[in-house]
Amino acid sequence: MTTIFLPDGLLMPTFIVLLTAVLAVPSLAQEQVKTANGVIEGTELDGIRSFKGIPFAAPPVGDLRWQPPQPPQNWSGVRKADKFGPRAMQLPVFGDMNFRSDGMSEDCLYLNVWTPAVPGKSKLPVLVYFYGGGFIAGDGSEPRYDGGSMARKGMVTVAVNYRLGLFGFFAHPELTEESRTHSSGNYGLLDQHAALEWVHKNIAVFGGDPKRVTIAGESAGSMSVSAQMASPLSKGLFAGAIGESGSVIGMFPPASLAEAEINGIKLAARLGAGSTPTLAELRKIPAQKLLHSTDKADEKKFRPIVDGCFLPASPAQIFIAGRQMHVPLLAGVNSQESDFAAVLKDARPTVENYRAALNRLYRGKADVVFKLYPAADANEVKDAAQALASDRFISYSTWRWADLATQTGKRPTYYYLYAHPRPAMRPEMGNAVPGLAGGVITNATIATPSPMPPRGAVHSAEIEYALGNLDSNKVYAWTAEDHQISQVMQNYFANFIKSGNPNGPGLPEWPELAGDERQIIDLNPRWEVVGYLRPRYEFLEQNPSRE
Repeated sequence: MTTIFLPDGLLMPTFIVLLTAVLAVPSLAQEQVKTANGVIEGTELDGIRSFKGIPFAAPPVGDLRWQPPQPPQNWSGVRKADKFGPRAMQLPVFGDMNFRSDGMSEDCLYLNVWTPAVPGKSKLPVLVYFYGGGFIAGDGSEPRYDGGSMARKGMVTVAVNYRLGLFGFFAHPELTEESRTHSSGNYGLLDQHAALEWVHKNIAVFGGDPKRVTIAGESAGSMSVSAQMASPLSKGLFAGAIGESGSVIGMFPPASLAEAEINGIKLAARLGAGSTPTLAELRKIPAQKLLHSTDKADEKKFRPIVDGCFLPASPAQIFIAGRQMHVPLLAGVNSQESDFAAVLKDARPTVENYRAALNRLYRGKADVVFKLYPAADANEVKDAAQALASDRFISYSTWRWADLATQTGKRPTYYYLYAHPRPAMRPEMGNAVPGLAGGVITNATIATPSPMPPRGAVHSAEIEYALGNLDSNKVYAWTAEDHQISQVMQNYFANFIKSGNPNGPGLPEWPELAGDERQIIDLNPRWEVVGYLRPRYEFLEQNPSRE
């Protein structure tokens, strides 16, 4: 497998952002553009124009709750676009989420645009980013998704909101019956699709080229990218795809419509407190009451659905048959997507306990797994169990997506492994602890802390590096090395968005993912040859876990 590995010892020229105190806040210039729905007025700062809180669909409230997104209403006059819109309805779940949104509301279908302040009619490449959060949390206003840094690389950047949880992935027989496509659920994915249609129609007025759109996302956002590639509805709306840690192929397959409808019936009955409410009655329940009714719900019930419309078949079947969108794909994972405790549970990291855990997970095949994930002492047990836990959680699914795209697609595929751990937290963070998604917890009642310090790049750790937003995260004491790594990774991403190829001047060569899958470039640069990824992933494909 061709893998890009960013090591701790990377030394490469870069520009390092130095934070300095200023005596005054720079003034923001006003900028106006005319979209298909009306004139909006954003702001310009240091050569970057930003337009925040742009509605790309009608508010999905009232009778539009659990409906596909409808076109936004036109407006007269000038609409201010200088602050983020509301975020989607969600409970506090992950410790690494910091919002700049205008509160939380069911009326959440807004997007944000950043673009270089260039004269004349430009045709810049476009990045459209979908946030992560397990389809139950997240927002386009998060500082790590800010598009200003990528815009400085010569592109238009768009961050999109979409419905989450019960509001975004609720299926029910009555919803299916009233639908002209005889489907229900997937409203969050349909929101993303509507945003892509909006981009196709409007991005030129921001200097973007609708024929050069790349979609990207992390975790649930990456799963969304894989789903958009599989959906026949999205064909022609983007020309490239980036997936960071996740896909809807492998360990996180979409539910069937029948399964999702059964879950919807059960949830509706619980909301009715003994009686079965009608769809009209469900649409009248206040959004906050609906939200808090799901605080103990199995989050796996709120996920993409093979609904017969957006997804006419399972994404795996679509990719195997080569019916996905054939666009260049850049995808990869982090070295610590999950902790070794996910395999060992509460047991100490001994070889004996590790073997016992493998027997629990893969009875009768523990010796085979041990050969694929070997360990001779406690430290190697931690490494092996972490690798297995990461593969089981999300790494295998991401690889499977890239592998199928390589086999059946007609465009280049690039794959990476990101292993650089974040630096220590700033001293002023005090007694804060790491969060489950790689963030920080200052109030343990908000989200559950991670049980151990990172031993690599944790899930979501690459986002600020890849999008050039290290300085937006005030939790960590970023070093010159971190900024160097960010510059390299951001340049790879920017090159791919511009041309479908991550390579460019000053960067070590990143080969396409190929059949032998034996090359790893570690950016020192030097080449190493390995051959373990496909055997272990093929084992996981053929042997689902007992847990």
